[in-house]
Parts: sequence; structure tokens; C-alpha cells
Amino acid sequence: METESEPYIRLATLRLLHQVVADLNTARSLADTVQTVADGVIAGLGFELSAVNLVRPDGDLVVAAVGGSAGAEALMAGRVGSRVAWDRRLSMGDRWGDLRFIPYSEGWVLDDDDVPEWHTPGPAPRFPDEWHPMDRLFAPMYTAGGSGGELIGVISVDKPRSGRRPGAWGREALQMYAFHAATAIGNARLRANMQRALLRLEREQQALRASEESFRQAFEYAPSGMAIAEMGGDQQGRLLRANDALCRLLGRPASALRRYSFSDLVHREDIGTLVRTSAEGGRSELRLARRDGSYVWVSLRNSVVADAADGPRFLLTHVEDIEERKTHELQLAHRASHDSLTGLPNSAELRARLGSRLCGSPPGPGEYGSGYGSAGDAVEAGGFSRGYDEFDGPGLFDGPGGPGGPGFGGGIPYEPHVHTIAPRGDGDVDDGHKGLAVLFCDLDGFKSINDRFGHHAGDAVLIEVARRLAAGVREGDTVARLGGDEFVVLADGLGRADAKDLAGRLRNAITPPIRVDGRAVRVGASFGIGWASCGMTAEEVLRSADQRMYIEKRSRSKERRRAG
Repeated sequence: METESEPYIRLATLRLLHQVVADLNTARSLADTVQTVADGVIAGLGFELSAVNLVRPDGDLVVAAVGGSAGAEALMAGRVGSRVAWDRRLSMGDRWGDLRFIPYSEGWVLDDDDVPEWHTPGPAPRFPDEWHPMDRLFAPMYTAGGSGGELIGVISVDKPRSGRRPGAWGREALQMYAFHAATAIGNARLRANMQRALLRLEREQQALRASEESFRQAFEYAPSGMAIAEMGGDQQGRLLRANDALCRLLGRPASALRRYSFSDLVHREDIGTLVRTSAEGGRSELRLARRDGSYVWVSLRNSVVADAADGPRFLLTHVEDIEERKTHELQLAHRASHDSLTGLPNSAELRARLGSRLCGSPPGPGEYGSGYGSAGDAVEAGGFSRGYDEFDGPGLFDGPGGPGGPGFGGGIPYEPHVHTIAPRGDGDVDDGHKGLAVLFCDLDGFKSINDRFGHHAGDAVLIEVARRLAAGVREGDTVARLGGDEFVVLADGLGRADAKDLAGRLRNAITPPIRVDGRAVRVGASFGIGWASCGMTAEEVLRSADQRMYIEKRSRSKERRRAG
């Protein structure tokens, strides 16, 4: 490269080297940087041909830049050499520090590998340090600046202008240049990665802004109610946002809704459903309070929006008005379980309610008469619906799952079974024990009204009798129409004397005249009193009360029984 005995030549070379290294740091892109590396070998290190081979992600090396020859660039640029072939080259020849020199006398074994090369034939060297056209000199580039780092590329050089193999000074300059080139390429890659990351971040932010705007519009203008609620912390469940549809549904402005959580608005019987839905996500049907104090049935669907690092963040809740459908369902359920003429529970509902209080195991001797006080307390606490049983209210022994389900009315769960036990003894003596009385009522004189005045008059009588029976029982008792002119009353927590008194009051309520189409008609009633007890079926209980009713009917004269 220069005569090493002449220090001023070394100084000039060092200045050139300093300039080309400075040029490395001015390149703007990775492609510009590697081309500057290739051109710097030509301009500052005294070689006529150079190539920069960069390691690809798959490990092979691609010719990223060629300097000094347009023909060599056209032949080599973009071609790939396998990592195996390159590792072989870097392990051969003479080691000049980090450089690898493979003389032509050894390099013939590399003529057939897949590493791209550009060589021109020439005569054998005339003196020992003369450069041969088939000599190969490689300057590896490492991430840590030396052979201990990861290989990122190789600078290959050819045809020194001096015609000689580089001496100690030239080798040191090339090795130093490879170090700076590796740093420049690493910095260029870092800048390129940062630029790609910034571009990707900007695109993601644009997409996020577009997504947020789309969500905002979908949220605000959704035809059904939507809300966002907090999760965790002291403000668990508090509404953060509510759309216009939800505000209209509940009759409350958005500013007012933000002071509430769904637990403040849900019907008290639906609290458990809300808690399960909030914790697990999913869908539930419950009632929410309107501003006017009424409740509306809604389908509530929760989606838990989570952060990968912090866990659940908030609940996205979709609220759909299902009042019309729910009302229709309740009406259908009411029609299936209630008599269409009188509105009383029908025979199937009566048997379901009675059966819910019975089990197949009779109470043991130690339980006799002792457990019923607890059952009576539960009845008092349960707040059962009136015996007349409006269609939208649970009746006696209704559970959370519907009529006949496990539990008492009013949503109080009935998990531990309390045996139903009849009072001891027989007759009218009240021994102080309470039980579930079953009063079987059969109307006297009803057939003659039907025969004389027609079924229209008979229906009117049945409706009025049903009303009088329902008005004569307590909150929580059940009055059911068994069929025809037969009715059954379930009255809980009564002793024998209490049941007889109730039958007498109901009979007296039925006997006054009933106005039908301008005329007064009268019917009487015969009552049989049975007692429900575990170990019996609902049919056995009803049959027992029916038999007692016939005994009572036969014991009274026809004149006393018939009132019309």
C-alpha cells in the first residue's frame, strides 16, 4: 500500500483513513452505509476492489455493496454465500490479527464453493510478497469490535494498488477500518430499526385513534344501551360512561348515571345474578330501576376488558330492553300454572307447591312436632305472596327457580329441608303444634245454578267464590282451583283448632248471596281438612283432605249444606 519506511506516507494514509471513517457516520441509511464502507476501502486503504458481505437473519451472507468495479458489482451484488462456506474461509489461511489471508497456493480449494467472487487471471508472483490475482484477504466485522463478538459481516478486498501484500501497517489500518465499519453498520441498523419502530408506532397510533373513534361512535349511537364500569378498587362497578340509549331506557341523564353502579340500580332479587355476571362475564337477565321507581327487564352482557400486564381494567356492558319479551314469557308461564277463569293457581301448580314441601322420608320420633316452629318462622320471614296470587308474584313455596323450585317465596333459598309434620292427635283438640293444613272445598248447590241459569252464571259464581276465598286467607297462603267447583287452600303454621276456624270463616264468606245478571244466587261449601306430612305424596295429602270433605258433607243435612 505504501513504503513503510516512509513515515509521511503513513501519515497521509492515516488522514485518508480518518476521512473515510468520518464518512461512515454521515451515511443516512443502511444501504448508504455499506456502500460507503465499500467505497472507503478503495479511497482510503489503497485497494482497487472491495465487497461488503452482511449476515442475513438466516445466517448466510449476502453481497450488500461492491466498490471499485462496475462489472464486479453487476456480477456479485445481491448474491448469497452460505454460512458454511464463509466459516470455512475464515478458518483457513494465515491469521493477521482478526484478518484472514488465503494465498493463491491454498485458495484453489475454494474455487467451487458458493461464495460470490471476482478474480482476474494473472502470472505467478515474481517476488515473495507480490499480490497474486487469486489471493484472498478478508476483514471480519463483529458486534463487539473483535473476534469475541457476533459476526455481522465480512469485508473482502482485492488488487492492492502497490501490487504487494499489505504489510503490518496496512493490515492494522484494514483491521481498524473493519472495526469502525462494524460500528457504523450497527448504528445504521439501529437507526433503521428505530425508524421502522417509529413508523410502526405512528401507524398503530393512527389505527388506535381510528379504532377509538369507531368505538366512540358505535358506543354513543348504538340503538341499545351500553355502559363502561370500573373493575376493582373502591369504585368497583361504578359507571364511567353511559350512552344515550341507556339513559333513555332508565330515564336518567348520563351525569346522574355516573353516580351509580349497576348494583345500585338492580332489583334486590337480582343482586346475586348481577354479581355472578360481573365476576365471570357472560349474559344474564335482570331488572333495573327507572327514575320513576318502576323496573324494566333487560338482558345484560358483560365483557371484561383486560390489560396484559395489569389484569382486568373495566367492564363493557351491553344492556338490551327485553321488557316485552319477558312480560310475554311471564304471561305464558302464568297461563300454564293458573286457572284461566278465576286466575287462581291450577291443579298442576297446586301439586307442585304442595310437593315442594314434602319429602319421601317421614320424620323420626325425635323430630316430631319440634321442627315445625322453624318452618313457620321461615314462612313468616319469607313474605309469601297473597293466596290470590297475581300473575307476576311468587306464591307459597315458590323458589328462586320458579314455582315448586327449591326455596321459599321472595327469593329466600330453602337449602336445609325442614320436615313438614302434621299436628299430633285427632279431632279438634289443639295440642299447640302447628302444621301445613290442606283445606279441600266443594261447593254445595252449584250444579243447580248451572242447570237453571246456564254456564255463564256458573262461571260468575266461581269467579266470585275465588275472590272471597282469596280475601279470607293470610298473606302467604295459597288458594287454588282444583277443577269444576272444587277449591283447595294451603295454610301453613296452623293448629287443628286454627284450621277448623279458618274453614268456618271461609264457609261463612262463601254463603252470602252472589249477584249474577240482576239476580241473587247462593251456594254453600263443604270443607275437609287434611294435613301435609313428609313421607306422603301430594296426591295422598289431597286424597285425605277430599275424603274428610265427603265425611263432613255427609254429616250435614242437605238443607244445611245447600244455600241456593
